[in-house]
Amino acid sequence: MPDKATELTNLHPDIIKFQHDILTSYAVENQTAKKGQILFVGSSSMEIFPIDQLQQDLNLDKVIYNRGVRATTTADLLNHIDTLIFDLAPSKIFINIGSNDIGFNIREDIFLANYDKILHQIKAKLPGTAVYVMKYFPINTVDGFGSEEKQENDQFYAHRSNGLLKAANIKVEQVAKRNGYQFIDVNAGLAGADGNVRKELTFDGAHLLPAGYEIVLGNMKKYLI
Repeated sequence: MPDKATELTNLHPDIIKFQHDILTSYAVENQTAKKGQILFVGSSSMEIFPIDQLQQDLNLDKVIYNRGVRATTTADLLNHIDTLIFDLAPSKIFINIGSNDIGFNIREDIFLANYDKILHQIKAKLPGTAVYVMKYFPINTVDGFGSEEKQENDQFYAHRSNGLLKAANIKVEQVAKRNGYQFIDVNAGLAGADGNVRKELTFDGAHLLPAGYEIVLGNMKKYLI
């Protein structure tokens, strides 16, 4: 995998330090952040969403805060839910978490139970907050992205495929609806005819480039306003 990609995964030897530093930074930023704004939260697919730059063209009356943390799971979000969600008391939450649960081969019942706990806690503590549970972005396992690091690629993709993500989406949608929240698909335009994310929109097959996020944000606009 390219170095840029490895740094976003649990394959990097310093990933725990990276996560700690990110969480520490968020905790500091939360002290001066406005309440009642919009929140993007999840794993690396949300962390690298360049929303600070892209939101400047949206003309929203609210600020979008990004609280994504690389290589995290539903359990990690639960463990740090105050820093990542409740300290901000957002009016809208867009959540994309769980792809690493799948990738780390965490048991489905544990992963889904954790997701349910996250949404249940939000409903209890932020009853007036609109929550949008995002469909997982498609990935690309057919094109070459840094194939010289084949061992890392094989390890990363051992439990990652569009088929697994599709199956998980069905279950996550059920969890969202059970908690009274909307499950949204903002992936239109990301994938080619074969279902893989288009090569020009990703730098490693699993994470989007800014051009991919521009497409996603365009699809999200109706939920943001």
